[in-house]
Amino acid sequence: MIDCVPIPTHRHHATMPEKNGSDANAMWGGRFTQSPSELMQKINASIDVDQRMYPQDIAASQVHASMLARQGIISESDCAAICAGLDEIRADIDAGSVEFSVELEDIHMNVESQLRTKIGAAAGRLHTARSRNDQTVTDLRLWLRDEIDGLSDRLAHLIRTLIEKADSTASVIMPGFTHLQVAQPVTFGHHLMAYVAMLGRDHSRLRDCRDRLNQCPLGAAALAGTPFPIDRHFTSDALGFSAPTENSMDSVSARDHVAEYLFTVSMLAVHISRFAEEVTIWNSDGFKFVELSDAFTTGSSIMPQKKNPDAAELLRAKPGAVIGALNQMLIVMKGLPLTYMKDMQEDKEPLFRAADNIDLCVQVMTGLVEDMQPNTDRMRSFLTRGFPTATDLADFLVRELDLPFRDAHHVTGRAVAMAEDAGIQLEELSLEQLQSLNQGIDDSVFDAIRLETSLETRQSYGGTSPTQVKAAIERARALWCHPA
Repeated sequence: MIDCVPIPTHRHHATMPEKNGSDANAMWGGRFTQSPSELMQKINASIDVDQRMYPQDIAASQVHASMLARQGIISESDCAAICAGLDEIRADIDAGSVEFSVELEDIHMNVESQLRTKIGAAAGRLHTARSRNDQTVTDLRLWLRDEIDGLSDRLAHLIRTLIEKADSTASVIMPGFTHLQVAQPVTFGHHLMAYVAMLGRDHSRLRDCRDRLNQCPLGAAALAGTPFPIDRHFTSDALGFSAPTENSMDSVSARDHVAEYLFTVSMLAVHISRFAEEVTIWNSDGFKFVELSDAFTTGSSIMPQKKNPDAAELLRAKPGAVIGALNQMLIVMKGLPLTYMKDMQEDKEPLFRAADNIDLCVQVMTGLVEDMQPNTDRMRSFLTRGFPTATDLADFLVRELDLPFRDAHHVTGRAVAMAEDAGIQLEELSLEQLQSLNQGIDDSVFDAIRLETSLETRQSYGGTSPTQVKAAIERARALWCHPA
């Protein structure tokens, strides 16, 4: 029976009207004599947020029902009716024909109410040996697992896009900056590969997060486990988890998997934002290092000449929503005693908000990388300012004249001041001027401080020489561009 239970791998954003029926409290109201106030219903209900988990809720319920039947806790006929009814409900929600009820609070009780309508009293057996406490966290782990899988794939595509763009620009010379001042020559491909390294760490963190969250809480019940003879290993295996969670109290009260995911995507968002800031700078009139097409720019309502890098600017801003979600989640959880508290219902809204934002950011950044075209002449022109080969002069003095680096640094500083006073580049100083600083300097110094020489000699592992950049690209391709 269990083989036919599908585990969802997609997301569905249902937006259904609320149902104002007469069955308020029908699922838990036995000891209550009146319905909650309208305001209580409004703050208590989460159906407008958690309805997107309906595929996971249905799949987990089908597995739970199958386990109950396998253990002899419910009959095979009730199990068959439950699973068939849940299949129908999934199809109804897919088709948009289900009206979710705010009085039923959440996706779990809405689905169970729909099931009772379809199959009658047998639906009431589904909740045997489980609680909404373990049910909701199981659904959320399933949803988050699917979300990480999809985001990991899209992030890998962004990384591959950066690798290919880096390959085509591995020898394109540009200024490297510190403090946003021209520092040393690098290549555009080397610069892009820095983001491959950053995003690779983000991808690794996502996979680590998935591994840690991939334990099944179902069967922990409210907080203490259950007296029914359930098989949590069967349930865990059927839902694709690596193992059941170890402690029933921790199972229902832990939300560190949510916080860890939110930290991970916050770090990813920061990396995307840093790149977006560079694209914004590179595209500005003061730099013009890259050109963006009409596909990723917008115009002005008043200035007809404007072409604004709004995609990059919005990517620069989006981390606010993602980091805010992390802060919100941490604040919700701080100081909560064991075990479940209603505060924890507030885990899903920031999670879903962050997930939607980071998913969009990764896709837009991929398009932006594909779209941007480097302006090679403009980038090279910036290397006529800031004396970018000064470090090469110092290295020459160390290597050829055996000066201690601090002495070489001092001589080079005097050479820079001399060139600056004369309004010329370092390489435009005469041999006589350089020899006035150190008699051992010969005319081989001029080759040492050429831009191309500066690049070519940066042969240390991970350096900016085109040879090293190409080697780095091949290593990255072996990781990201070939099937395992």
